[in-house]
Amino acid sequence: MRNTRWARVAAALAAAATVGFVGCDKTSPGAGQRAGDLAVDTAFQKKLQEQLLDAQPGAVIELPAGNFHLDRGLSLRASGVTLRGAGMEKTVLSFRGQVAGPEGLLVQASDFTIEGLTIEDSQGDGLKINDGENITIRGVRVRWTEGPKTSNGAYGIYPVKTKNVLIEDSQSFGASDAGIYVGQSNKVIVRRCRAEQNVAGIEIENTIDADVYENVATGNTGGILVFNMPNLSQAGHSTRVYKNRIEKNNLANFGAKGTAVASVPAGSGVVINSNSKVEIFDNDIVDNRTANVIISSYFSTGYYSDKGVEPGYDPYPKAIYVHGNRFSGGGDSPDGVDLKVLKTAMFGLNGHFPDVLWDGYTDPKAGNAPEARLCVKNDKAEVLNADGPGQYKNPRLVTDDMRCELPPLSPVALQKS
Repeated sequence: MRNTRWARVAAALAAAATVGFVGCDKTSPGAGQRAGDLAVDTAFQKKLQEQLLDAQPGAVIELPAGNFHLDRGLSLRASGVTLRGAGMEKTVLSFRGQVAGPEGLLVQASDFTIEGLTIEDSQGDGLKINDGENITIRGVRVRWTEGPKTSNGAYGIYPVKTKNVLIEDSQSFGASDAGIYVGQSNKVIVRRCRAEQNVAGIEIENTIDADVYENVATGNTGGILVFNMPNLSQAGHSTRVYKNRIEKNNLANFGAKGTAVASVPAGSGVVINSNSKVEIFDNDIVDNRTANVIISSYFSTGYYSDKGVEPGYDPYPKAIYVHGNRFSGGGDSPDGVDLKVLKTAMFGLNGHFPDVLWDGYTDPKAGNAPEARLCVKNDKAEVLNADGPGQYKNPRLVTDDMRCELPPLSPVALQKS
């Protein structure tokens, strides 16, 4: 196993040094070229690039406090490395005016830890980690400082095709797709994070075994998304979303046209799309103006792929269990003409959608299999079937029909390397 090998290498390199930035203190930045209206910290940038390039398993690269301006993306390919700043508020890497990259930091390695720093204004994704195992992201902030813009990078914190991932005490602001995104991964924990002013605050996509808890998602277009999209390396299932604060995610959607996330209505609290075995419980879900929870199929996304949809893709949500949440407000001003008309027709100008909005698509092949049911057993919360298959002509409340229970999902346990 790769993890065992790296453990042996790291042990053999017990003398690996903790590398500081001698001569690169922010009080005496290197003079050099300009990017935008800021001077590039040339000496700092060169030193950091060299350290990442030369890093060996067991290396700890420590960054000093300061605001450092870089104009080129950083990359790391060595496994077993820790990159540590002086603190999220103290060590800031700004990529404004970036001329090469496009990521702020691209990591293609395993046994990687990053902590205690901020990445700002990258041309593309802020922090991307691709194809690694045993990843820890702790106390990291990614943000675009001019606020929500379609030209911002798509993803803030972005592990993809990874395994054993811990993202904690981190933040993302202003991503034009998802602030904290985990895709096509296995065994993931996202906890105690904050996502604000992104299109999607936190998104779990095509991922198996994820726990998302004790986070705050506010001021996004959609708060927390659990998606399965076609034409990817794996289908996802088994995600628990619990003990989160998901509030006032009413930001106008600024995602790039044609992307899947561009279809998310402003005012969406939790959105489950085409995924299975998803448990939503013990959350405070408040004042999301389209609906506090949306359960939908691929048919409702409006997303088009010129590749079509691969054989075997399951477009339907299945085994969704919503229970024990605290809902208030929301549903009073849905996004989009069709939803506004539907809300007014059913509940009046001053009414509101119920807490759970379901597009009404079900798999005709699944029949009434108990393991595939959509269950909402959440105090007085009601459920609206919007009748997507019937072009929304016969929407109806289905609260009693969906009042059922499913077995609870098991907690995610990250494996030790």
